[in-house]
Amino acid sequence: MNDWVPALKLIGIGFYIFFCILLGTGAGLWLDGMFETKPWLAIAGLVAGLFLAGYGAFRMVRPFLKHHNGGEKSE
Repeated sequence: MNDWVPALKLIGIGFYIFFCILLGTGAGLWLDGMFETKPWLAIAGLVAGLFLAGYGAFRMVRPFLKHHNGGEKSE
């Protein structure tokens, strides 16, 4: 069972990335419909979703990288 834990965490990171991008773009499209600003808010939502996905994924992957490097900083 312990072998599945890292794999499931990595799958969770994939879902996190997917939903950040989906929600950011979806919110942008919804706001574009309300304010008639197509496609600017959709693009802004996509960029925000990509930024949040990258930042969150980095924070989630960092423990795997520390474990792989033995907890030491590499130069």
